[in-house]
Amino acid sequence: MSVVTNTTTIGAIDAPSRRNTELIMMVFAIAISVFAYANVGLAIDGKLPSGMLGYGAGLILLGGVAHLVVRKFAPYADPLLLPLATLLNGLGLVLIWRLDQSQRLIQDAARRGYTYSPDAPKQLLYSAIGVAFFVAVLMVLKDHRVLQRYTYISMVVALVLLISPIFFPEVNGAKIWISLGPFSIQPGEFAKIFIAIFFSGYLMVKRDALALASRRFMGMYLPRGRDLGPILTIWALSILILVFETDLGTSLLFFGLFIVMLYVATERTSWIVFGLLMSGAGAVGVATFEPHVQQRVDAWLDPFKGFGQGGSGASEQIAQSLMSFGSGGTLGSGLGQGHSDLIMFAANADFILSTVGEELGLAGMMAVLLVYGLIVERGIRTALAARDPFGKLLAVGLSGAFAIQVFVVAGGVMGLIPLSGMTMPFLAYGGSSVLANWALIAILIRISDTARRPAPAPAPSPDAEMTQVVRP
Repeated sequence: MSVVTNTTTIGAIDAPSRRNTELIMMVFAIAISVFAYANVGLAIDGKLPSGMLGYGAGLILLGGVAHLVVRKFAPYADPLLLPLATLLNGLGLVLIWRLDQSQRLIQDAARRGYTYSPDAPKQLLYSAIGVAFFVAVLMVLKDHRVLQRYTYISMVVALVLLISPIFFPEVNGAKIWISLGPFSIQPGEFAKIFIAIFFSGYLMVKRDALALASRRFMGMYLPRGRDLGPILTIWALSILILVFETDLGTSLLFFGLFIVMLYVATERTSWIVFGLLMSGAGAVGVATFEPHVQQRVDAWLDPFKGFGQGGSGASEQIAQSLMSFGSGGTLGSGLGQGHSDLIMFAANADFILSTVGEELGLAGMMAVLLVYGLIVERGIRTALAARDPFGKLLAVGLSGAFAIQVFVVAGGVMGLIPLSGMTMPFLAYGGSSVLANWALIAILIRISDTARRPAPAPAPSPDAEMTQVVRP
């Protein structure tokens, strides 16, 4: 008689990777973008654009590479984040190319003394570099928890990025650019990622102290004096950025992100109340003596003041933007058949949503904003699924930064809030924005892969081993 011991194999509990779902959604995203490109060509020239095959092939290549990398290095990641980002990036390329065909922009450039250079080819190059950033982050960052080790290094990097534009010349009234030879970089786009990493690491350690109950006043728990230190420091830094760089968008993003993450970490609504009061007080104070900020506020309060009679640039742009939204109606004028190019040099950057509103109408605007909302929702879902506190806070921080930027830009061009000067993620022209947001999506995908990855099955005790008796 012989005894054969058969030990149960220990492995991970089976779970679907959803990569095939992601592939199907990627096909839809690329098909919608290529169809929109063809639509613009038919509307402007009455025929399919000559660069349609090249555009389609480039988008398929970029999307295919990104999908294969996710399939290899993050097999359990959220299946919607990559297709949604690809759709926005593809539509952004179409809208920028559509504005490149405007004779009005070409004539305006000639009147200013320079030759108009199409921006769509450059944006396609930036998109390729952005996807390369995406691939690099997923390949290098094997575990998002590694970023926690660099909490204070991230703070230093973020501060350097935020402060560095002070030493460079103003562009359109604000110091938000770094010029390196023929290239310009907007460091605030990259700073939001490092700020989110720092806040996540800091609040994970300090959240218990910040969440301690203190004095109760009018139904709210007011924070203790010594606990106000962090929020006062961040408030002061955001005000300094607004004063010295006149960068309304970055200061709102910087301070708003901290308030959101502070609330998530402590679950104290008092922090939100204090944050709103302090942001309002700071904005009003700066607007009283900073001419550029005051000009933005005046243009917001009365965008049609002096319209067509030599009014300020910001006022003219907002007025044209509002008329674009108004003329779009419910279904829009159709791609390639609007007049948002009247906004001139900012039409494909700060005011790219004006083209969406006019040519795709209210329905198209709601669809685009829904795509942005889905990215934020998938980021929050990732935060809820994350197994570690740092991952939860980081996913909330990155999603919050993305949401705040969308709100600030969309609110500015629609006249809800003063114009900020930031760019719409993925949609607007700008290399810094595309690169930073592709890196942001990559980190969210890494966190979601870790959160959704099935945990290994527990090893059985020695007594649970199965023995089988084999008789000769």
